[in-house]
Amino acid sequence: MKKTLYLSLVLVAGIVALFALRTRQPYNPELEAAINSSSRPAALRGLLAASDAQHREALGYLITHMPQADRDTMSLDLLGENVEYALMAYNKYPWAQSLPKEVFYTDVLPYHVVDEVRDSWRRELYELFAPLVDTCSTMYGALCAVNSNIPKITGVEYNTRREKTNQSPRESMRQGMASCTGLSILLVDACRAVGIPARFVGTASWHDNRGNHSWTEVWIDGAWRVTEYYFPSQLDHLWFMADAAKARPDDRHYAIYATRFGEAPDWFPMVWCGEEGTPIDSLPRHIGAENVTQHYIDLAHEQQVRHTEAGTHTLLRIAGYTRKGATQHSADRAVIGVDIFAGTEQMGGGLTAGPTRDMNDQFTLLIPKNATYELRYNNAEGQLQRQAVYVGKEPMTVNIYLE
Repeated sequence: MKKTLYLSLVLVAGIVALFALRTRQPYNPELEAAINSSSRPAALRGLLAASDAQHREALGYLITHMPQADRDTMSLDLLGENVEYALMAYNKYPWAQSLPKEVFYTDVLPYHVVDEVRDSWRRELYELFAPLVDTCSTMYGALCAVNSNIPKITGVEYNTRREKTNQSPRESMRQGMASCTGLSILLVDACRAVGIPARFVGTASWHDNRGNHSWTEVWIDGAWRVTEYYFPSQLDHLWFMADAAKARPDDRHYAIYATRFGEAPDWFPMVWCGEEGTPIDSLPRHIGAENVTQHYIDLAHEQQVRHTEAGTHTLLRIAGYTRKGATQHSADRAVIGVDIFAGTEQMGGGLTAGPTRDMNDQFTLLIPKNATYELRYNNAEGQLQRQAVYVGKEPMTVNIYLE
């Protein structure tokens, strides 16, 4: 029995040594465990053995950290193509080459963002956006080139009539539309395609329970910066900052999370995976994330203090009522979803306070002075209303009505 056990151990050690020799790689127990957990270990080893050292290291990282379902079923040709084009961008662009290896591996190399369909987005987006960034000398310049052109280049616009929430880039481009989740996936992937580290960020719900929102962060000059589809040059200053300031770090339903490929301290609550009312803790947990709520609270506070001290902004308060002429009593108040725009740029959005809230409690937004804004909301019949408002130097209150 001892002799048989000894021979078995020698055989296993020989197989491991042979694999390491063939791939010219030191033995990696995490990678080996991941391969052995798959339903196709021979195919994964074959893919690694057929690759050069740079591709093999990148493939090894992905295989080690990818979700188990992808390790078992994802097209290996697609996996190889993803690595090929990721390294093509890395070897081509100086901003990619200057990245710490960990940042490149966790936020440029990955082939997916959340649970979207795995498709051949990297090659397609590289071919679309490389001509735009080839003349850029900095990562920020490349980001602006991507984000200022992405609606025109991809043909994708915001539209809630999209087929589903978590669309892949190809699904969004086929329809020409996506919601904030699909737009964020598309922007993350377009950035990654040209060597810009990017990650998906979002909340399961804002503080007033008006639903989830998703956006993008990019890693520039050693820090994660906030951006969004349609905002080519703005970083860390977007329309939802007032809402982000009210997020709750200790409540998963109202916290803000950033995705992370590989080892992660937490998981991303993909609310689109459940039916309405599904408990947050019942959602799938296979997409890693980190809780970044406090960063957004601090960022929003810093912006408010800076704008207030500079004297460039003032407060716009919005109160909702059921009908004109009835604004004196709490029972007259109505919860109305309202968005505020300056031209085509959204400045903010939220819900007006309802009848059970204090009469002094109003939806409030800090916005630039001396400008005209448009309030957009639906009346009781569901018809879109547009109300122009000029905001001068002093704080002002505007009433909107359901009837």
